[in-house]
Amino acid sequence: MYDDVRWAAGHVATSGTRFSMLAGGGFGGAVDLVRFLTVVLPRTSKALAGIRAIADAVPDDRLRAQALGSIDGKAYHVAGSGILATFLTPAAADHYIEIVAPLESIYDYLDNLCDRHPDVGAAAYPVLHRAIAHALNPAAPVGGYYDLGPSGDDGDYLVTLVRHVQRGLRRLADHELLLPLFSEAATLYAEMQSFVHLPAGERERTCRLWFERHQPRFGDLEWQEFACAAGSQFQVYAPLFMLFDGKFDAIQTCYDAYFPAVSALHVLFDSFIDQQEDREHGDLSFVAAYNGVDHLRERVAYLARRAVHAFGRLPNPERHRFLLRTMALFYLTHPKVYAQKLDETAQALIAVIDEALEQGSELVI
Repeated sequence: MYDDVRWAAGHVATSGTRFSMLAGGGFGGAVDLVRFLTVVLPRTSKALAGIRAIADAVPDDRLRAQALGSIDGKAYHVAGSGILATFLTPAAADHYIEIVAPLESIYDYLDNLCDRHPDVGAAAYPVLHRAIAHALNPAAPVGGYYDLGPSGDDGDYLVTLVRHVQRGLRRLADHELLLPLFSEAATLYAEMQSFVHLPAGERERTCRLWFERHQPRFGDLEWQEFACAAGSQFQVYAPLFMLFDGKFDAIQTCYDAYFPAVSALHVLFDSFIDQQEDREHGDLSFVAAYNGVDHLRERVAYLARRAVHAFGRLPNPERHRFLLRTMALFYLTHPKVYAQKLDETAQALIAVIDEALEQGSELVI
C-alpha cells in the first residue's frame, strides 16, 4: 500500500498535469491530503494487516491463495475505501475503517474467486455474493456462501469478515437509515459480478440486456458505465460517511451524487490500469468497450461534470471534490499506467477531470 502511494506521490510531483490537478485543491486540499496520508492510511494499513493474518490461516491452499492475493494485490482498494475518514474525528475514523476495511476485503476476495479460482462456476457467483448483502445488513443470517462452490475449507474467513462488518454497523446509531440503499447496492453489485464473469460474448450481451432493463433510470449512461457504477463500493462508503458525519438528511442525496457518476469513474479507472491483465486473462475490459481514446475521454469528462455538479447539493462539497481528485490521481498515477505506456491517455483523463473540478459549483450539465 505504501509503495503504491510513494510511487504516485513522486510522479504527481514531477508531472505538470498531475501537479496542477493536485494544486487545484488549494491549501485546504493539501492539508486534507497530508491528513489522509499520515493519519488515515496508517489506520487502513493496520486494519488490513489484521485481515491478512486471518487470511494467512485459511486451511485450503487455493482459497488461501485467493484471499492473500486479493489483499496483497489490491491493498490500494482498502486505502481508497478510507478516503472520507479524512474528515472524521479519530474515534469515528477508527469505527468507519472498522467497517469499510473488512467490507472492501470481501469485495476483493469474491472478485478474485470469480476471476481466478478454477472451481467457481456461474451458478456460484450469486451465492458467493450473498456475503456482501449479509455484511451490509446486521440482522441477516450468516453462512452458506460456498454452497455451489468452490470446495475447500476457508477456516470461516469469509464468515468472519461478514461478522466484522455487521458488528461495526450494529455499533453505529441509526444505521437502519442506510439499509435500503445498501440493499440496492448489494443487489446490483452481485448482478454485475455474475454477468461480467460469464464467457466472452455472452457476458457483453447479458450486460447490455441488463442495462436495458435499467435504462429508464440511467439513460444518460452507456452500458459499460452502468456496469462500472454497479461494480463500485463508493455508493456504500459515501452514505456511510454521511451517517458518521451526522448529515442524516443528506444520505439519499449523497447516494445519488455518487451513484452512478463517481462509482462509474471509480471502476473505469480500475479497468484503465488493468488493461494488460484483462487481455492476458481474457477478462472483460470496460475501457475496451469505448470507441477509442477520444470516446473514453468524452465520457469521463461527462461523468466528472455530473459528479461535481451533484457535489454542489451536498454539505461540504469540497470534501467530495477531494475524494474525486485523490481517487483520480491515485489510479491515473499508478505504476501500471507507466508499465503499459498509458501515461499520455492518463494525463488527458486527468485534464478533463481537473477542468470539471475547477468549474466546481458553477458547473452546468
